[in-house]
Amino acid sequence: MLYVEGFEQAEALLKPQRVEVLRHLAEPSSCTEVGVRLDQTPQRVYYHVKRLVDAGLVTQVSERRVRGIVEGIYQATAKSYWLSPQLIGTIGGRRARDELSLGYLIELVEDVQQDLAKIDRTRPELPTLGVSGRIALPPAHRKEFFDELRSTLQDLFAKYGGAEGDQFTLAIAVYPKEQE
Repeated sequence: MLYVEGFEQAEALLKPQRVEVLRHLAEPSSCTEVGVRLDQTPQRVYYHVKRLVDAGLVTQVSERRVRGIVEGIYQATAKSYWLSPQLIGTIGGRRARDELSLGYLIELVEDVQQDLAKIDRTRPELPTLGVSGRIALPPAHRKEFFDELRSTLQDLFAKYGGAEGDQFTLAIAVYPKEQE
């Protein structure tokens, strides 16, 4: 995963044709090979590959001679790309929001995304925990549930908040699931 923070990288990435080229460069390939798969000329593919190389999204991993011509072999630098919310920022600036509002939840998710992108994935021990589940909350019990959840979390923060040791962030998101 590559965390995209620069406008130049985002601009290079956010072109539908370049995204298709990137998909085909998950494994090392030449512009000719990608062109065949996308029904495009090698020159057109090379134009996009060159922009992606300049942005650091693709690298040339080798080259080979084909009928007297040197052909580059390219590969995407990551299997997935994650755009930083800071590329756009919060339109109108951040403002204090009620912790039960959708706006607050979106800002929380952006903060989590930024924190996760900064984690050193090469560390031998990377203690994380992800929990996801669905619950049904009849309108009459929503306040009771939120109060109980808030109380439980406050107890955990009080118990572990001032303790010595590694720092962790705990983020809880509760939101309605749209019916499919």
